Amino acid sequence: MSPLKSLAFIGALALVLGTAGPMVAQTTVTAPAEPAGQALTAADATTWLDGLMPYAIRRGDIAGAVVIVVKDGQVLVEKGYGASDVKTQAPMSPTTTLMRPGSISKLFTETAVMQLVEQHKLDLDADVNTYIDFKIPPAFGKPITLRNLIQHTAGFGEVAKHLIVTNPADARSIESYLKTWIPPRIFPPGEVPAYSNYGVTLAGYIVQRVSGEPFDDYIAHHIFQPLGMAHSTFDQPLPAGWSVNMAKGYLTASTPAHPFEIVNAVPAGGLSTTADDMGRFMLAHLNHGSYGGAQILQAQTADEMHRQSFQLTPPLPGMALGFYHEDRNGHEIIGHAGDLNLFHSDLHLFLNDGVGLFVSFNSAGKAGAAQAIRSELLRQFADRYFPAPAVAPLPTLTTAKQDGALMTGSWRLSRRPSDGLLDFAYLLSEKTIAMAPDGTLTAGLENTGGAPIHWREVGPFVWQEVGGESRLAAVVKNGVVTAIGFDNEPPVFVLQHTPGSQKAGWILPLLGAATGLLAIFFLSWPLSAFIRWRYKASFPHAGSRAAAYRTVRVLALVEVVFVAGIVGALVNLLSTALVIDGAQDATFRVFQLFGVVGLLGLLAGPWNLVLTWGDKTASWWAKLTSVLVTAAFFAVTILAFMTHLLTWSMNY
Repeated sequence: MSPLKSLAFIGALALVLGTAGPMVAQTTVTAPAEPAGQALTAADATTWLDGLMPYAIRRGDIAGAVVIVVKDGQVLVEKGYGASDVKTQAPMSPTTTLMRPGSISKLFTETAVMQLVEQHKLDLDADVNTYIDFKIPPAFGKPITLRNLIQHTAGFGEVAKHLIVTNPADARSIESYLKTWIPPRIFPPGEVPAYSNYGVTLAGYIVQRVSGEPFDDYIAHHIFQPLGMAHSTFDQPLPAGWSVNMAKGYLTASTPAHPFEIVNAVPAGGLSTTADDMGRFMLAHLNHGSYGGAQILQAQTADEMHRQSFQLTPPLPGMALGFYHEDRNGHEIIGHAGDLNLFHSDLHLFLNDGVGLFVSFNSAGKAGAAQAIRSELLRQFADRYFPAPAVAPLPTLTTAKQDGALMTGSWRLSRRPSDGLLDFAYLLSEKTIAMAPDGTLTAGLENTGGAPIHWREVGPFVWQEVGGESRLAAVVKNGVVTAIGFDNEPPVFVLQHTPGSQKAGWILPLLGAATGLLAIFFLSWPLSAFIRWRYKASFPHAGSRAAAYRTVRVLALVEVVFVAGIVGALVNLLSTALVIDGAQDATFRVFQLFGVVGLLGLLAGPWNLVLTWGDKTASWWAKLTSVLVTAAFFAVTILAFMTHLLTWSMNY
């Protein structure tokens, strides 16, 4: 769910409440060959998990994990590994230990939406403004619908501030969270996948308003209670007496535990639950909405919810209604990932096989190990019990170089902000796709062995990893590639071409060069003063010439403090903070004040330039410097506004 830990320059600021970080290579890890079509039995699954999980969490510096496998209407295996509390070494229990499944919470919200749809209280294709007491502003000439919200195609920009807090005093109601700031819309509804916690939270608010029950109560009454999920709640903080069973959350097992994370986007990620309870939810969905005599969805509604309904980059899997498809080995699989800063989870349903798999970790682990283990767990599980039939490798197309040439260049995620301070940070997540001499593509990704991943074209604008399983596919319109998808990432975002005016490849070097030039220009002032003192020389300027000389140098320092300070504050926030609650806004405002004062450089620079060039005694070096410094003032100002380092709004 976290928008921040998806940034490439910090690796994994945990995609809070959501998917794994963008473009994280999840490639095959070499492992002993498994028997084809191994029977999925309790004994075999237990042996397999016991051989994998303890070693994986220990090596990944992860405190603990829970896993449950369901099959044919019943629990097959449920186990806990490691510790729910490192200090006390309390064991993980799949039946009583509470975990935080992050964005898997969305599936409960979307199930609730579908309950109200089948009761004819909601229409998936109606304007969402029909159901709420505030208004989503019009854009692109099309209304946002509930279908857009639960397919992540509403077109909202990214939101980070107040998404997660740890101080109960900072907790907000769903209504307050939604109404405080409506993020801008950057795409027409129904056209581009752009993962949105705000969008699903809005869907939860609609459930609350239409049902007449508080969201937490609705889920408890209409999903938890019918399914017997007695250890599940959306309450934050936890109800009295529940904390004793809550697993501690860690970045790594070797570091201290962190406080309970309160998700203000409650319907998007506020769930606390056990593995056993998640097993009941999986069984209900696998059995067409029914479990233990309770029917939370009619069979037709459940099937509609599971069916792929939005696929931007075929043949790669697309979105269902809430679930996303992750089909592999010829088997239809739907699922969802969930990440807070401290907890990391996956849910997978093998629809036609009656099998479900849920895993949850209470640590991110060393170098984001939980993400790699989750990916490998699904791969090995599918290959062991539902292997793909042997097929001959597809040949590389003769159009590889011709088509590959259209794929090269700079690309950015569709899941991104469109204004605010994070706009600058997302420059650093830009990807470059290049073509090797042999026609294969690279995207700056490495496999687990540290080698660059190459893709070869095996179908029209479909590439497969050389020596691996992952694929990428492109959407081409009028000879132009408009979107690229990867099947080792959920279909909730795509890559889009970065417009030339917004490419990090020139913005960051130019901003750095302009700031560096201003820094050197300022430092030359005390240096020249020292040299004059050393040789007992007098200051060569007087009057307005002297005033301009000093003014531009003071303003050069002001601009350097602005850029270095605000960029440093952003990097520090994104690399160290677990919550973005607005506490950093005062720091941003202080440095932005320097930026506002620095705007005077737009006047002082030309003033100094005119006086310098009008001074017959001025050297050519002084004249050239006056030009460069004036250009630097304009460059910093323009780029600061373009990247929203200078912005009135503190919404981001």
